[in-house]
Amino acid sequence: MSDYGYIRRNFDALSQELGELGERAGHAVTLVAVTKSGTDEELLALAECGIGDIGENRPQELVRRAELLRSHGYAPRLHEIGNLQRNKVKSIITVADLTHSVGKLSLAEAISREAAAAGITARILIEINSAKEENKGGVYPELAEEFFLRVKELPSLAVCGLMTMGPPTEDGELLRPYFRQTKKIFDTINEKYGFHSGGILSMGMSDSYAVAIEEGSTLVRVGRRFFWKEG
Repeated sequence: MSDYGYIRRNFDALSQELGELGERAGHAVTLVAVTKSGTDEELLALAECGIGDIGENRPQELVRRAELLRSHGYAPRLHEIGNLQRNKVKSIITVADLTHSVGKLSLAEAISREAAAAGITARILIEINSAKEENKGGVYPELAEEFFLRVKELPSLAVCGLMTMGPPTEDGELLRPYFRQTKKIFDTINEKYGFHSGGILSMGMSDSYAVAIEEGSTLVRVGRRFFWKEG
């Protein structure tokens, strides 16, 4: 992997930065590498660096790349982060360690059924549509608690926490109100009912992870920053 020194450089820089941000915020932060913009060779170079969590938004790529990683002796935790269709649930049910973006009851029910059939407990995050964008999935903030209670009762599911994205922008500061609102919802649900394994709050991507961590995010999804060849 000597040709991929930039992967190591970017990985080390991000790991250090997130460690410092998490220390200032007073909580640990999980870094999920979103690898859709990277080649297979770059993915393997990232795995060689020791990345613990990898996310893919395309189910077929999640499955294919899981096999690729295993064939080279790597076993990071794998995250299905896209808008998952019900007819694709079966293909990823035993591959994904955590399924993000669950914002419809019908999807949660499909995951529940396939997990039961596979004899496993599927770990999921509920997506909050914090900006109430009509063209995006997710649960509106005022309906989040009711949705959580309905999904929580489904068999073979573990609701591990919440996630939100907010509207598209390159200025992470503009997302602060949406992150702050989602953190309040997270705290309310966690205090009243409890999330599985203590709870995960996924907020923040390449342009917004610093603001997200300040507002309480415990998991950030970063993609293109890993694959910069300069700077």
